[in-house]
Amino acid sequence: MTTIRPALITKVLPDSIAAEIGFETGDAIVSINGTHPRDLIDYRFLCADEVLELEVLDATGKIHNIEIEKDYDEDLGLEFETALFDNLIQCNNRCPFCFIDQQPPGKRSSLYLKDDDYRLSFLYGSYLTLTNLTEREWQRIDKMRLSPLYVSVHATEPEVRIRLLKNPRAGQILQQIKWFQKRRLQIHAQVVVCPGINDGVHLEQTLRDLASFHTGEVPAVASVAVVPVGLTKFRPEQDELTPVTREKAIEVIKQVRSLQQEFRQKFDSTFAWLADEWFLIAEEDLPSESEYEDYPQIDNGVGSIRLFLKKFTQAAEKLLPPKVKPQRRLHWVVGNAVEKAFQPILQRLNSTEGLEVKMHALNSDYWGQNITVTGLLTGHDLLLNLQKQDLGAGILLPTVMLKHGESVFLDDISIEEVARQLKTKIFPVAGVEELIKTCIQA
Repeated sequence: MTTIRPALITKVLPDSIAAEIGFETGDAIVSINGTHPRDLIDYRFLCADEVLELEVLDATGKIHNIEIEKDYDEDLGLEFETALFDNLIQCNNRCPFCFIDQQPPGKRSSLYLKDDDYRLSFLYGSYLTLTNLTEREWQRIDKMRLSPLYVSVHATEPEVRIRLLKNPRAGQILQQIKWFQKRRLQIHAQVVVCPGINDGVHLEQTLRDLASFHTGEVPAVASVAVVPVGLTKFRPEQDELTPVTREKAIEVIKQVRSLQQEFRQKFDSTFAWLADEWFLIAEEDLPSESEYEDYPQIDNGVGSIRLFLKKFTQAAEKLLPPKVKPQRRLHWVVGNAVEKAFQPILQRLNSTEGLEVKMHALNSDYWGQNITVTGLLTGHDLLLNLQKQDLGAGILLPTVMLKHGESVFLDDISIEEVARQLKTKIFPVAGVEELIKTCIQA
């Protein structure tokens, strides 16, 4: 049974309608015009009206009824504890490559929640499989025009996808994409390549099948990301999976690039993109910036390095002075997958007089990986590699290593604990501007 909780307010934006009325952090919205919102989607839809009757529960447990008149689509200025006010739709697939199942036991419970929720896909671009949707949810996607969604396809051949997801409903993927096509709704797809299972002829079939839906004014499949499977030492035994080798990466790059040429001629778009990781594993140069078009798969790591380099160059011209005073020495921690790609950034930072930045490009002992992206480094990895080192003014720490909105690594160790054990300051940095500003102000 679905339980809808009051939508707990965590922030009231200044100079907003909500601030003017007197909303406070800790208040919660129970209903809007008589409807209990299930999630942020309902909230936004219901708040589009010009006249709102709100039932509000304050922090003391008292109910208030508030009427608001406003312009159509004008925002109230509220932020909430979570985007979902009812239950998370969880995944009942048993994909052997699922990162949730490749974690050690005994960590915080939220790390083990398998999200397969179309609402988070619509709101934030998280991927779902479509295998866990009820008829009611399909109808809601249609009625509310929730598009685009982000779908983990992996394979279009029914038997291959069933083998990967360990779910008989997984074989319905092509019929489901036709459902989107009929309603002029879109998806962005991802294919996680597992060597020996969905690579080779299966990968080609999948990409050609998906490309057949990239037609019309509103293509049902807007884009595809091809991503290498990521494995950890905690993964289940006898999971059929083998790591992506350099040779396999070179093979996949060659195969997909050949198909990309066809797609560009047919669609005037690359359509199917290779994640940056393929080139890092293959030890090949990244594609040029122009090949990524408008970065439709940036959250899948497609073009993220090129875009980061571009933004850094632009920000450095504006923000990085020729000299900083007093002198400072900082240590920048990144995954070893980007060590070569980020050398231009390191050189540019160190060209500033009085600034010395040392890069620590680490692999993850915690996950048991030889090649590691920055977002998977943990507190354990920092402590293992940086103990007993003179860390100068402190550590520049990309926030992608942390749980969203918290100062905790994926292994449950806090920033504060790592800073205490390393006897240094840690400066979390999100994006290039914060990286540069921290370098010159730390």
